[in-house]
Amino acid sequence: MDVPANEGFDFQPHDLVPEKAREQISDKVSYELRPAKGPDGSIADGLYNAWITLNNPTQFNSYTTDMVKSVILAFRAASNARDVNAVVFTAAGDKAFCTGGNTKEYAEYYAGRPQEYRQYMRLFNDMVSAILGCDKPVICRVNGMRIGGGQEIGMACDFSVAQDLARFGQAGPKHGSAPVGGSTDFLPVMIGCEQAMVSGVLCEPFSAHKACRMGILTDIVPALKVDGEFIANPMVETARMTDEWGRIIHGEPKTGDELAAGKAQMAKGEVDLSRLDEKVEELCTKLLMTFPDCTTKTVEELRKPKLQAWNANKENSRAWLSLNMMTEARAGFRAFNEGDKEHGREVDFIALRQSLAMGARWTGRFTNSLMPGAEK
Repeated sequence: MDVPANEGFDFQPHDLVPEKAREQISDKVSYELRPAKGPDGSIADGLYNAWITLNNPTQFNSYTTDMVKSVILAFRAASNARDVNAVVFTAAGDKAFCTGGNTKEYAEYYAGRPQEYRQYMRLFNDMVSAILGCDKPVICRVNGMRIGGGQEIGMACDFSVAQDLARFGQAGPKHGSAPVGGSTDFLPVMIGCEQAMVSGVLCEPFSAHKACRMGILTDIVPALKVDGEFIANPMVETARMTDEWGRIIHGEPKTGDELAAGKAQMAKGEVDLSRLDEKVEELCTKLLMTFPDCTTKTVEELRKPKLQAWNANKENSRAWLSLNMMTEARAGFRAFNEGDKEHGREVDFIALRQSLAMGARWTGRFTNSLMPGAEK
């Protein structure tokens, strides 16, 4: 194709990160340009999809402070790159996309330090805003569970494609926080107020099949291979059906003998994410076959319900989360970090409520008394 040459034309650099440094943004966040492909599978010379990958699998790809900064820089680089078609936001491994903030760092550094956490939350806010403000369509490749803050940064993306063993949900009120890093803004817009309440308050994880039914996924693909064949998640009801009360049970956990059979199939199988990669690549190609500026404008307009809610609340939420590090967050994150299988990873909620009802103060001794396994 005859394309006008730009000989002698020097582009003005608008990047915060030098081009040569992008691929080494950090050891726990990678930035990679992968060739874009046309509908026939051929490589579109000179065009790419930017893959931003969280790489902290031993901690379920939870993000540390340094990782948050790296994600901001990576999205800024992808947004400005003239040769980038779309951004794929994903993570290493097949267990987790992201489970939110790094609870070890929260418990050992930020707990009890509200001013430090306020600065951290400025970075977190900027990370969400970097996703919502990216000049390229953003696809969340959900390679595993997307929980807590991971659900929030995932919902900030424009599209989400998941492997169907993944689980979704919030964790805040169970672990000393509130899902005000995006979920209280995005969930009512995306799934309605009632289901947003169920997810945000009760913190009960749900399947990828249910997430797709609720409207927070573009698509799902099987990831479990048994005897060389892909099968749907055997732990949940994947048939489109209702129970005797007329309630939809598609995507709900199996019970009894069916659950036992599902566990047996899980034990026999292996996880293969090749279908996920194919589906993400297919979506990238669909985006490639559009006018770029028209696509950007459309994406910007369709983001507005999420963006308006986010911008209206993020600073108030930041302030509340910071102060909460002196009370419930201090207890909740410590409990998760210090707990174990024997004693669990949650505080004694009944003792907490009983003590507060009697006027207890948030002292160090009181916090210690709430830890899993603490002597009463």
